[in-house]
This record gives sequence, C-alpha cells and structure tokens, in this order.
Amino acid sequence: MNDLGQVLEDKVEIITERWIYAVHQDSRIESAKQLSYEAVRNSLPEVLKELAELLSSEVAENISDLRARSLCHGETRAQQGYDTAEVTREYRLLRQVILSILEPELLPRSSAEVLHSIRLIDNVFDRIITISMESYIESRLVELRQLQGQLTLTNQELTRLVKVHQDNLSYMAHELKTPLTSIIGHSSILLQKQRKKFQEKDTATNLNQLERVLRNGRRLLQIVNDTLEISRYNQGQIRLDLKPVSIGILIREMIEDGLKPLADEKELELSIEVSQLPELLITDPLRVQQLLTNLVGNAIRYTETGSIQVIARLINDNTWEIRVSDTGIGIEEDARSQIFDPYARSNSQTKEIAGTGLGLAIVQRIIHLMNGKIELLSEVGRGSTFTVTLPLIRPEASH
Repeated sequence: MNDLGQVLEDKVEIITERWIYAVHQDSRIESAKQLSYEAVRNSLPEVLKELAELLSSEVAENISDLRARSLCHGETRAQQGYDTAEVTREYRLLRQVILSILEPELLPRSSAEVLHSIRLIDNVFDRIITISMESYIESRLVELRQLQGQLTLTNQELTRLVKVHQDNLSYMAHELKTPLTSIIGHSSILLQKQRKKFQEKDTATNLNQLERVLRNGRRLLQIVNDTLEISRYNQGQIRLDLKPVSIGILIREMIEDGLKPLADEKELELSIEVSQLPELLITDPLRVQQLLTNLVGNAIRYTETGSIQVIARLINDNTWEIRVSDTGIGIEEDARSQIFDPYARSNSQTKEIAGTGLGLAIVQRIIHLMNGKIELLSEVGRGSTFTVTLPLIRPEASH
C-alpha cells in the first residue's frame, strides 16, 4: 500500500478532530457555530477512508464509494443551511489539515514525488467538491420546489384575504414586490441554466441565484404567513388548545434550540431564568412559543451589542409572567402607543432592519386570547423590556 494512503487511513480520527476544530474556529463558516461536533463530523471519516484508498492505488476511475459519501456530505450541508462559500471553505480547511498531517511523509521525498502527490490529492479533492456540490445543488432545488408549493398555497389564501380585507393592501403590495420580483427573475434564470449548472463556468452563478431565490422566498413566506395569522385572529378563527405543560422546560428548550443561535451570531449574551415557575401549568404551548419567538426574536433583531434577558416567574397564586429585556435601540415615546399596531415600526433605525412589522401585533392578539396583558418600558439607545402577564391555571384546578 502506498505510504501516503496508509498514513491517511491510520490518522483518520486525528484529521477529523483537527478539521472540526478548524471549522468551528473559522469566522467565515457561520453555519457551523450552531452545530454539534457530530453534526459537523457527518460522513467525513468515510470520505477520508475512500480518499486513502485512492491515494494508495493512485487509481481515480473507481470512485463509486467516494461519490456516495460525497453526495451524502453535500446533501447534509444543504439541510444544515450552509451556503456555497462555507462548503468550499470547509474543503479548503480539510486539504490544509491533510497536507499538514502528510508533511513528515512528504519531506524526505524528491520534488517530483512531492509534486505528484499534491497533484493527486488536489485531483481527488476536485472530484469530491464537484460531487458534493452536485448533491448540494440538488437539495437546494428540492427546497426550492417545496417552497414553490408553499407559495402557491399561501398565495391562494392571500387572494381570498384580499377580497375580504382591503386594509394595508398598498403596504402589503410594496412589501411583497421586491422579494417576489427577485424570486420570479432568478427562478427564470435558474430554469434557463439548469442543464448547464454543473459546468464549472456556470456553477457559481447558479448557486448565487439559488441562494437569492431561497432567501427572498423565505422572507415572502414570513410576510404572508404573519399577515394571515393576523387575519385569523381578527376573524376569531384562532382557539386555544390548553393542556398541562412543563413550562420551564418548554421555554428553555425553545429559546436555546431556536433563538440562541441567532443571538450567538451577533455575539449577544442571552440568559434564561425559569427557576421560579411551577413545574406544570395549564396553557397553550404553541401560543407561548409564538410569544417567545416574536418577543425574543425582536430583541435579537434590534440589539447590536450587549445582552438579552428572559425571565419567566410566578407572581402569585393567580398570575405568572414572561419578561424579555434587551440593550437594543429602544422605542421612541411617541411610537409606543402604536407599537402593537400591524406594520408599525418604531423609528427610522428600524427601516434598515428586516422584518414584517407584524410580530408585536401577533403578540398582542395572542395575549388577548389568553386573557393576559403586556406592558412596555423603553429608553431610546438603552433598550426595552416587554412584560407579559398571564393567568395561572394549575393542573389540579382544571378538574
């Protein structure tokens, strides 16, 4: 067996560990920061073993196993939300780690042998990257087709809604115009170039267009879905689904799994305090999650530096509260009375921040549905605190 292939096979785990560390430390691979060790590791050891076999035999024709592993790796990265630059960056780091491991084996060799080995490694890496990108693109196209189906359904309901409600129609048309125009334009280009997507000269263009389509499509869906949610509340179509809930666990897991990665991206400190809550209470878990998503999501969106604090606690035998505080831009005094109106934006700074202007309107309607209340304290430039007070229903009291 060729020495390089044997060294690589013997040190698969070392290479894997060094590579994962490098990926987590690299500021240009943002998507990896919220992933566990195992999630980043994925199928890399199997890819490395196949690479070792190819280096050993120096035969590049039989790559069926390598292809299968690389396809799996590319598909996984697409599902994990990586962009193309992050995928490419990962493979560059892997190449660097492999060469550093093989360096002691390469140094005693002649220049011709070293050059031959590096060319062989680069050739195999080119194949791996091409195969991974193939499955990555296909996964993104699948997501695009699913998104197209969702847009069709939501567009049908939006059409029905417009016939009933004319309020805010001009605003909605303005908000929908930009992302919808992008989706239509870039989708057309993608369809025209789909047959050439794997040619080297077209790959980068196709991927960039695909990313734009997906990003604007998600934004469009958020606007439409928030609008429909407001409509359902206004029409009295929303009902509470009350059940016993481990409320502290629900709040902590929901924030840590869904929202903390967003705070981490902005290097914000996010703390959660739920120790003063009862173990169980009767509530609607979906509506509690909606409250938290909007309140904490807004806090993250409008805070550039500092911290966000979430405190949920028992007030008395009849009441409990959720308090969300941030060190963000704050809300101007004359805007506070309209902050819960649909499409309200508190000041000129918020116009530069992506959002639908519907989050707090949804929050207010949920709280009204749950017979609660919400209070706001804010100071421009120093932050805001939203306090939601809700009636307490214990499981034993519901019988």
